[in-house]
Amino acid sequence: MPTIRPSADLRNNYNEISNFCHTYSEPVFITKNGKGDLAIMSIEDYEKICGRTELYKLIEKGIDDVKNKRTSDYKETISDIREELEI
Repeated sequence: MPTIRPSADLRNNYNEISNFCHTYSEPVFITKNGKGDLAIMSIEDYEKICGRTELYKLIEKGIDDVKNKRTSDYKETISDIREELEI
């Protein structure tokens, strides 16, 4: 069940909301005039989500490269890397 708080709680109970986000690693949804307005989370959780999103994009790009045959042979790639390292 999501945690939903009115916007006035940001001003009146900031520390409580902050502690909740850090303790439970869950966002707190803030309402304004009874409607959803914001989602608040810890910086650590935000960075994890951003990292995951970036990883998913890279995986998707890799899958696309394989589908479209934009890959190279393993032995050839290792040989190229070794040549570059010797320079």
